[in-house]
Amino acid sequence: MFNFFKKKKVKLTEEQCKWNKMWDLWAEEKAESPYAQLMTYQSEINNGGHDQYFTNVENTGDLAKEMAALSEILSAKMDENLKNAYKAYLILEEKDDEDAEETLEECDDFFYDNEEEINRKLEEYASKIEL
Repeated sequence: MFNFFKKKKVKLTEEQCKWNKMWDLWAEEKAESPYAQLMTYQSEINNGGHDQYFTNVENTGDLAKEMAALSEILSAKMDENLKNAYKAYLILEEKDDEDAEETLEECDDFFYDNEEEINRKLEEYASKIEL
């Protein structure tokens, strides 16, 4: 009798395996800098925007060190966006400010609109990983 519910195994390409291994290395805190910081940045922004990124990194690591590493790898426009988001975040830590909230949202939108740049950098890094 034929089993319709039998799952077909999908073989991953080498590129997909390297991408997965890159994220495994990140989870094990073994990914290379500045790619580890870039992965954290992307992950946090996609889970809650710049506000979440700054809050979580401040609570678990050295935010200044993280941002310095990102400055090494981000394009000028992405780095400027990160810095603008941080300025807005600092204002919001002190007080409610509609302009700062709007700036933070605009920075999130800019990130999402340009995320392909980050993906390309991570793909380049993943391509160099040995399986």
